[in-house]
Amino acid sequence: METLRQIRAKNYSYIVLLCFVLITVSATSPLSPSDQGTEQHATSAEQDKSHVHEVHCSRERSRAAWKVIEEYLMPFVEREKYELPRQCRLHPSNDIFRDQEEHKIHLDVNEWRCGYCKKSFRAEKFLDQHFDNRHSNLLDGQSKCMADVCGALHCDLVMEFKSKKTKCNPAAAARNRHLCEGLADKCFPANQSPSTTRLHELFLRQFCDAHTCSGGRKPFSRGGKKHTNRFYLAASVLTLMLLPLFYLIVYLYQREMKRGTQELKRITKIGRKSKPS
Repeated sequence: METLRQIRAKNYSYIVLLCFVLITVSATSPLSPSDQGTEQHATSAEQDKSHVHEVHCSRERSRAAWKVIEEYLMPFVEREKYELPRQCRLHPSNDIFRDQEEHKIHLDVNEWRCGYCKKSFRAEKFLDQHFDNRHSNLLDGQSKCMADVCGALHCDLVMEFKSKKTKCNPAAAARNRHLCEGLADKCFPANQSPSTTRLHELFLRQFCDAHTCSGGRKPFSRGGKKHTNRFYLAASVLTLMLLPLFYLIVYLYQREMKRGTQELKRITKIGRKSKPS
């Protein structure tokens, strides 16, 4: 009987242990609602990353190219009342980042806002990252990379990447000149009209002639957009504010001088009358 009791006790212990293991496994295996949400969020994040459009185009250099176009080309184009043809690589529709750049809202020095979802960022580079991560699906796949024409437009000078002591590469200069002349022919066909002829010549002088290792012309030799000098503007405002004060001081000084002269004359007259005869 003692042996049977021991066997039953052991069997009972095994049953209790098995039940405990089953309860533990069943309690830990199903995900709680919060865990399921976390897993779904992680999955959706991975899906978002997998759906991000991989764009092999430098946003920074594209922005530099557009800056050169706005500063050193468009003032002359607007003066001639000429519209760039859509087949021209410099047309805004051919910039893959143009729509995103136009949806940047610069509120303050340290505040940038996304025009799509209204999220705010403290620097432009963080807004660029946001565009890459969240709104890359809005990029126009038919547009081209504006950074591809940076060599022709001297973007390095605008970005201040190019050192003055960098040795000139004749092969690179020849490639950039060829690209530059192709842009001039495509965007401003010579002999099509007086305006296009003038703009074609200006584009060659403004950009293409500087692609040489023999020195000579410098980029942007025809100048660009005129900016109001902030120091000059501040000095002008300050002068306008101080000018009335200056005249007021001069007026008061002259009045005091006249009053002093009159007092001196009165004293002189009184002194003369008081002398004995």
